[in-house]
Amino acid sequence: MKRKMIVVSAAIAAAFALPGCAPAGYGQDGATDSADYGAEPAANAVAATPGATASPDATAGAEAEGEDDSDAPELSEDEVTSELTAASVKKMGETVQNQDGFVLYRFDKDKTKPEVVSNCKGDCEKIWPAALINKGETPKLEGVDAKLVGTVEREDGSLQLTLDKWPLYTYIGDKEPGQWKGQNVASAWFVITPEGKKNLTCLPPPSKAVAPPAEEEEEEPTADATSGPADADAGSDYSY
Repeated sequence: MKRKMIVVSAAIAAAFALPGCAPAGYGQDGATDSADYGAEPAANAVAATPGATASPDATAGAEAEGEDDSDAPELSEDEVTSELTAASVKKMGETVQNQDGFVLYRFDKDKTKPEVVSNCKGDCEKIWPAALINKGETPKLEGVDAKLVGTVEREDGSLQLTLDKWPLYTYIGDKEPGQWKGQNVASAWFVITPEGKKNLTCLPPPSKAVAPPAEEEEEEPTADATSGPADADAGSDYSY
């Protein structure tokens, strides 16, 4: 047991020691050069299966657990995650990306046993949008095993895609395709691999999530002598 702990500690230390693993300003709004997060030329992490879609059996597990998604809202084309693609990203390696090239994440506070549960709700889901799909639809897969793809019903009845039972999310802090600023946010969010595992190739120090988008009807906060600029330290109070 002691030997295993030493090996694991060494692996984590090696991840931190990787040159350039955590670019300056990591996790802070607008403080990081986007080049540090750019996707490399197409290099699928798993042998691609062009045109493949998730097997009908892939979603059977969620429905068999007593889900009633008859009231699931109909999503527009822009709201649907229509593709899951395995791709290699600079400094991170294996990722799964949606049809727009944005990296997908998994959340440690979600549950996969005894049933799949997404615990990202409220402001959390504004920061970490769920990868959704309409009932009866399946995403196009490249480099992702259809047997690992499923769905879980969220509180509003919408269906969220899962990979090896882990619900999938994007991160609003990623402003460009291929970015992975959500890695190790709150020590709970991690880039997901095509196998549904955490990608720990690059593990920067834990950071806090960006603030959720302001509601349109809300008045913009006013800076004063005591509070400082309205946008100062944005997101510092958000731990999810």
